[in-house]
Amino acid sequence: MNEGVLEALKTRRSVRAYLPNEIPDRTIAQILTAGTWAPTAGNVQAWYFYVIRDSYLKEKLAAAALQQKFIAQAPVVILVCADLEKARNAYKKRGEELYCIQDAAAAAQNMLLAAHALDLGACWVGAFDERSVVDLLGIMPNHRPLAILSFGKPGHIPTDPGRLPLHQVYSEID
Repeated sequence: MNEGVLEALKTRRSVRAYLPNEIPDRTIAQILTAGTWAPTAGNVQAWYFYVIRDSYLKEKLAAAALQQKFIAQAPVVILVCADLEKARNAYKKRGEELYCIQDAAAAAQNMLLAAHALDLGACWVGAFDERSVVDLLGIMPNHRPLAILSFGKPGHIPTDPGRLPLHQVYSEID
């Protein structure tokens, strides 16, 4: 058993304070590559990633995300999108409405875990005005923004938030 993976799952935190240190392109490429290794329905890979480093754009993204200022503080932000057209072409309505969202979510989680393995902090932001983000970044019409991921050297690492006991979150069906 690979205990390192389980340990990474338990110790990753949503970091909302970053040091101004730049993140090398090679490190961002490693994070993006981790995203591409996520499970995907039929190997369609119906996701797309936008990397944002520009201070002005990060400020505007923070505003579109209900004024979550830490987004602007992060050295790098990645917008994770579902590619609706790819998913629709492969799986019709179900692909567009479900599979590509699942695929993009799995890719986002892989990127968060990769960042943790690379000693970076990261945070998944889902609370944002989709239309504002589309307009701000001019993303392709078939790309639906699903998550804003912020990355940087942690300025503060939150403590363990705890989890519900296992017996409260599952049932066995015979």
